[in-house]
Amino acid sequence: MSSRRAFWRSENWGGWEWALAVFLGIMLLHSLAILLFTRGFLLTRSELSKYSQCEDISESPCFPPNHDQNANASCWTKPAVDRLVIIVLDAIRIDFVAPSAFFAEKKPWMDKLKVFHELASQNQSSARIFKAIADPPTTSLQRLKGLTTGGLPTFIDVGNSFGAPAIIEDNLIQQLVQNGKRVVMMGDDTWVQLFPHHFTTSYPFPSFNVKDLDTVDNGCITNLFPTLYKGDWDVLVAHFLGVDHAGHIFGVDSTPMIEKLEQYNELIKKVVGVLESQSGPGGLHENTMLLVMGDHGQTLNGDHGGGTAEEVETAMFAYSLKKPPTPLPAVDDNSSCQLDMHGKWICINSFYQLDFAATVSALLGLPFPFGSIGRVNSELFSLAGGTWNQDMSTSDDDQNPWKVESWLQNYVNVLCINSWQVKKYIDVYSSLSLIGFSEKDLLHVSEIYAQAQELWSITSKNFPLNKSQSSFASLPSVKRLINAYSRFLESVAALARSNWTEFNLKMMGMGFCIMLSSLYLHVYLIKRLDKLCGLPTCHSGYFRSFFGVHFPYIVVLIRAFSFLSNSFILEEGKVAGFLLATTAMLHLRDAIMKKMMLLEAIALSLLVPLLRIGIELGQLKQAVNSLFLKLDPSKTSGIDNNSQFWMYFAEVLPILALTVIAYLLYKSLACCSSQGILKYVIVGTLLNYLLIPIHWATDSSLLSVPMLLGGGNLIPRVTYAAGILQLSLVIGQIFVRKRSSNWEESTVVKALALLSSWSSTIIVLSGKQGPLVVIGLLIGGWCIIRLKTLGQNAENSCSGSSLSYALSMTQWSLLAVCVFFSSGHWCAFDGLRYAAAFVG
Repeated sequence: MSSRRAFWRSENWGGWEWALAVFLGIMLLHSLAILLFTRGFLLTRSELSKYSQCEDISESPCFPPNHDQNANASCWTKPAVDRLVIIVLDAIRIDFVAPSAFFAEKKPWMDKLKVFHELASQNQSSARIFKAIADPPTTSLQRLKGLTTGGLPTFIDVGNSFGAPAIIEDNLIQQLVQNGKRVVMMGDDTWVQLFPHHFTTSYPFPSFNVKDLDTVDNGCITNLFPTLYKGDWDVLVAHFLGVDHAGHIFGVDSTPMIEKLEQYNELIKKVVGVLESQSGPGGLHENTMLLVMGDHGQTLNGDHGGGTAEEVETAMFAYSLKKPPTPLPAVDDNSSCQLDMHGKWICINSFYQLDFAATVSALLGLPFPFGSIGRVNSELFSLAGGTWNQDMSTSDDDQNPWKVESWLQNYVNVLCINSWQVKKYIDVYSSLSLIGFSEKDLLHVSEIYAQAQELWSITSKNFPLNKSQSSFASLPSVKRLINAYSRFLESVAALARSNWTEFNLKMMGMGFCIMLSSLYLHVYLIKRLDKLCGLPTCHSGYFRSFFGVHFPYIVVLIRAFSFLSNSFILEEGKVAGFLLATTAMLHLRDAIMKKMMLLEAIALSLLVPLLRIGIELGQLKQAVNSLFLKLDPSKTSGIDNNSQFWMYFAEVLPILALTVIAYLLYKSLACCSSQGILKYVIVGTLLNYLLIPIHWATDSSLLSVPMLLGGGNLIPRVTYAAGILQLSLVIGQIFVRKRSSNWEESTVVKALALLSSWSSTIIVLSGKQGPLVVIGLLIGGWCIIRLKTLGQNAENSCSGSSLSYALSMTQWSLLAVCVFFSSGHWCAFDGLRYAAAFVG
């Protein structure tokens, strides 16, 4: 220690100034590497503050909606729907809505929403089930943002899920308010956060407590039916959360989930009954459309946020009270038809949520949101009777080809306006955004748009302006024009996804290389420090040198290279466990050969498989990866619920583990002399350890302890307050320099007080596995510290060198990773411990 202090006082490296320069230089390298890597990984999209206006249509090369002198003047498109009812069933999967005949195997949660099957089979021209495909990330806030703006929220937007800022870019709700439409909202309060001043009337309910299955749903039901009988609104949004919360807590294959689906089935029946009862001529809902949709799907364990098929595939049901005269012949061949359980044909079409904002805007006659890059969906657009020109036909034949041709001409004009708006947005975005599109990509989409517009200029000349005339010869050219516009819109959507949802590998590579160079600089400085401090380097035998110094470097490199593979990232906990087990087996080999520290080596070797079991239990949220779910998919906890022994064991084991931790902390305190305030900080932690089991007992369904102490919230709050006070006292003592006869003991007590001050808060937030994880960390840490001296003796010239710490430091790092994943975390959005937010 004295030699190190003498070094820093010497002028070997220029004193403290040189050391500070080295530190700042390394920090600068790290910061630059992280900045470049995150610029390529955390993709961002510039949000423009421009808004679409009705008068903008004069700039369009397409027909304005009032080009027919018999039509009433309107905005971008002729309104086809007077009222719109949007019911959002959060986290609805496609197999909740579609008949079980569309799937290879029937599951218990299928065919519970039979009302959709009945309506779709009986009203094929005005009712349809869609498989709605979302873009990741599949968190509710990002999906609502994508649905209303018609854009693609990026990966980094997930950080706003716990504090949604108001949307500043153009969106569907803004266009409704801007054009005099009255919007009523009820349900998930995320809508009010995104659109704080847009609703005529709102009934928001808190959405964050996933343990509450009924508050939001009951609030929606209470306000929904009275509102349906009122005429003071144009768009009604009701956002239900019961299915999402039931999935998070119980999973898809659970009784609460099935009960929620059956409740929704009755709810939709009543809603349809109310709408149909007032759908007659002159009725309030004569020209109303009902949309029942999900914002995203969910995995079998109720999680969402990623991009798997279960998470991105949700459902949408559309029902128009004003029926079209004839079903639309397939414009896009993306439908699948099957017989339902009653032998009736039901067809399901695919629908991209990216198209929602544009399609609804076209139905309501609104300007499309300026940043929308979606396409007006032909199937959904055709369900509204208002999109068909029903007045001019004198024939009662529903298969009159003029009706189809007239609708197609109307739709192609809407697509022309749609494409013009998207092209305008792409041009403005590229000119204003710092991160625009490449010249090559812009040239490609411009060529496709020019080809479509050239075809439009030729085809539109043959469109009959007098609706009493027909022009059947133009039908093939109209379909070619639809394909041309669709090709342009699809190419823009693909370009946007490649820029906003695919990583920039060049920037990520630059950041990665700079980070590697900083690591090489670290190694050089460590060796240089050892040399200047007079510490020896390793000159012992090759075998000992390899496994003592070089082997840890190989382990670190293997772990680093594993991050280059997505599958290894998903299995990060298992990779770290395997590498830790490898180092533990080497220690066990040395302990057997030298006949010393055998207990520590065996303990570390046995700890690794226990951590692996903890990692597997943590993976229960990921059905596709969990070993336990592969063995028995019907188990969701890994414990037989019919065995009272195992249930009580799971309740008592954490309390025993916490008692052991408290005893070890007490023994550590007893070994040190009085340290004033720090001693009382540790005593405060021991008192918190006594309160935590009481909190668990009040929350247990087995121990039947009365719900006292503030309804289970008082103890966590006391723990939080005590933790903040303890931490502030410890930090104050650390920075107060005191003379001490025993500097080493003083340092140990300060470190012990610092760790204990936040340990009770971490344990209460981690749940009942918290003490078990801490026990594993203590045992592993003790073994690593003890085993560090294994192999170091008087003849080992590596002793004292900084490089001699390489193996133990590597083991510490691997142990920390294993402990992290054993606590139930996971490298995905659905791996976050949302339950911690409700403790206290």
